[in-house]
Amino acid sequence: MTREFEGRTEQEAIAKAIDELHIEREDFDVEIVEPVRKGLFKKSNVKIRIHFDEESELEEESYEQDNSDGPELDAPINSELEDKLLAFVATILDKMGYEGSVSVSFRKERKLGLNIESDNSSIIIGRKGKNLDAIQLLANVYAGQIDPDLKVIVDSENYRMRHEEQLIRMAFKTAEQVRRSGRSRLLEPMNPYERRLVHTALNDFGGVETKSEGEGLYKQIRISNQKH
Repeated sequence: MTREFEGRTEQEAIAKAIDELHIEREDFDVEIVEPVRKGLFKKSNVKIRIHFDEESELEEESYEQDNSDGPELDAPINSELEDKLLAFVATILDKMGYEGSVSVSFRKERKLGLNIESDNSSIIIGRKGKNLDAIQLLANVYAGQIDPDLKVIVDSENYRMRHEEQLIRMAFKTAEQVRRSGRSRLLEPMNPYERRLVHTALNDFGGVETKSEGEGLYKQIRISNQKH
């Protein structure tokens, strides 16, 4: 979904969007449709187009880790479906040609965590987790045919949490560079969930602002000095 808003500045237009649609800043991407143009007697408003991420929620699901000493396994999830999902992911590994075991790592509300243990975990995870994301997507498509409300999170070697921490560290480091140098920086393409992490992490980082650029699922975030 897209909507357009106008304001004297980009920040004013964004504020109007947040106020009217009742959404958080990290929940949408901003495209500048018409920048401010200075005329002889006055300057024009800036027009922005905001983009909601309408991709599947599967891309935006965080890895849920329980803070207690053991995994949280008390939410009511159909045990037969669990067994089918475990077998389904194990079959995927077999079709990929790798040995490994699949177990339930957590049950929380309508989320089910599955963990893959394998000597070939680095290959199963893949570059930037793309193989793991593909397995997770297939698991969710399969689960959705039986229980549309269930979200499945597939992980291996705690990759998802490690990746989130690395992403946030990188965002803070880049933001500090931008603040010191005064030059904007463009981060590598990210999926909607990763972008949301960065927007949220830098929301209270003084002196900088973020906005997404590009088209499609994988967009880039530009970190720049905050305009006053």
